[in-house]
Amino acid sequence: MTAMREIDLSAGRIRYSDTGSGEPILFVHGLLASGALWGMVTPQLESDFRCIVPELPLGAHQIPMKPDADISPRGVANLLAELIEKLELDGVTVVGNDTGGAISQLLVTEHPEHIGRLVLTPCDAFEHFFPPAFRPLQWLSRIPGALAVGLQPVRFAPIRNSPLGFGWLSKRGIPNELAEEALKPYFSNRAIRRDTQKVVRGVSNKDTLAAAERLRDFDRPALLAWAREDKYFKVKLAQRLMERLPQGRLELIEDSYTFVSLDQPERLATLIREFVQSTSHADVASGA
Repeated sequence: MTAMREIDLSAGRIRYSDTGSGEPILFVHGLLASGALWGMVTPQLESDFRCIVPELPLGAHQIPMKPDADISPRGVANLLAELIEKLELDGVTVVGNDTGGAISQLLVTEHPEHIGRLVLTPCDAFEHFFPPAFRPLQWLSRIPGALAVGLQPVRFAPIRNSPLGFGWLSKRGIPNELAEEALKPYFSNRAIRRDTQKVVRGVSNKDTLAAAERLRDFDRPALLAWAREDKYFKVKLAQRLMERLPQGRLELIEDSYTFVSLDQPERLATLIREFVQSTSHADVASGA
């Protein structure tokens, strides 16, 4: 098991793993997921790259943020920018998934300093933040206590693994131990539930629509490693993003849903390695 480190940021203390050496890659998970989402990908890259995987305050985190912290999606993007500064990363490749992909778009367009590349796996974009199936979470977040009630059914594996829960996020199925570990902080800690409600309440497609416009000016290599069969984030969404990315490249991943890191970890790791290595000698801006 990878040892976790801790670092104090303005919003609070976060945990993160930092393994391998070489050019830095920052992995960004989504709502109610943890860094364990990338657990089958990073070991394949550590021989060539430095892999940083933060535990973001998106519901599966173990350390609550400060009560007054801004942990809207934009606030989390700011937190990541601060982490990059504190760890003195430069030319970093940002890899995002699901909600973390939307946060990654905010990060690279609002804090381009030290960013070398962007990799988006299936994720929120444009007006799809959240996708329609998860939009009720936004409504529930505005009613005290309602979000926790609405999420109660996913504690039970049959519902969690069905299309009514998280069943369409992974074609292989999210391992129960991984899902239960991710959900445990939310259901056992009131402060974590407070943080999660703030994140969900702060979701607005105005942010992703604005980020999509700014991506036109993102002058660094970008890779869209998208699942051809994704149920929530269709390939058409990736194709629209491609139109905004001057140096974009689209690679379709077969036999996978949203969590490509679980369904096709070897394929994703290969795509990331080849992408970074093929652009490492290009004229990649890094804020210098």
